[in-house]
Amino acid sequence: MLLSQLFVFICACSSIECPVENRVRTIYHVYRGEKLDTLHDTLTIWTRTVKCKDTLLLNKRTNSSSFELPISYQHPEDTLYFCITDTTKVSTTDTVWIKKDDIPHFESVDCTPTFFHQLTGVRSTHHRIDTIVINHSQVDYESSTEHFHISFK
Repeated sequence: MLLSQLFVFICACSSIECPVENRVRTIYHVYRGEKLDTLHDTLTIWTRTVKCKDTLLLNKRTNSSSFELPISYQHPEDTLYFCITDTTKVSTTDTVWIKKDDIPHFESVDCTPTFFHQLTGVRSTHHRIDTIVINHSQVDYESSTEHFHISFK
């Protein structure tokens, strides 16, 4: 009797419909002109936390046409540092600033709280980054959306 009551309790608790894929992130695709391209040099990306500590977001990525990065929900603008190291081991760093509006997203009191985002602007230095533009401004659970198009010199 106790076992059947426990089974009913477990089944009742498992009916919560929280999304399985609940990561909110931005997706970057590398372009050369109008064509999809790949990273020819090595790319490392970091940011600074609220407590002014560096946090590595992408470590030594190469030969890839896309990458994904988390987005904060604590600031109206994220600052990212893109370090590009060429084949002769020369490194150059660009800074990227992403302006956004944070939108609280509520599924259920039993689900982890999340924020969606509306991208409102992007700018960068241009040492090795040629261009970076917003392709799709709504950031949510969708994992196939290209949020940014980026081209390197």
